[in-house]
Amino acid sequence: MTGYTLGAASLKELNGVRPLLVGTIKRAITISKVDFTVHDGIRTIEEQRRYVAGGVSKTMKSKHLEGRAVDLVPWIDGKPRWWWPQIYQIAAAMCIASRELKSAIVWGTVWDMRLADLAPGVTDIDKLAEALKREGLAYNVRHAGSDFPDGPHFEITP
Repeated sequence: MTGYTLGAASLKELNGVRPLLVGTIKRAITISKVDFTVHDGIRTIEEQRRYVAGGVSKTMKSKHLEGRAVDLVPWIDGKPRWWWPQIYQIAAAMCIASRELKSAIVWGTVWDMRLADLAPGVTDIDKLAEALKREGLAYNVRHAGSDFPDGPHFEITP
């Protein structure tokens, strides 16, 4: 156990998010090698419009509007940081948690597979983080084009 827990701001962001996704996040923080914050849970239509206008999101049909998506961002030196080595560590913790809880999570770096199905047989969290990095690079080859890797994004499928 790492000793990480979700802070008050993260817990507030989880209000209205699907319970199985919340449970997966709460399990992941306890096994994660890096601390993280829930940067975005539920979004309002107005927030989503701003994100689309600013190029941060590409759709007005975001799963954040339905409570089916969250953005988990590494918390480093007292700030949220979009740093890929730590993002892969968070994805590894979410992968392990989703396998344990049998939650159908899709990660924003590999959009065409469930997170729990990536890197089959890899259970060590450090090796899993590296394997997920490779899975993301392989996805970029399979889906060259307009997709962008959204490492902090995790969504639960219906």
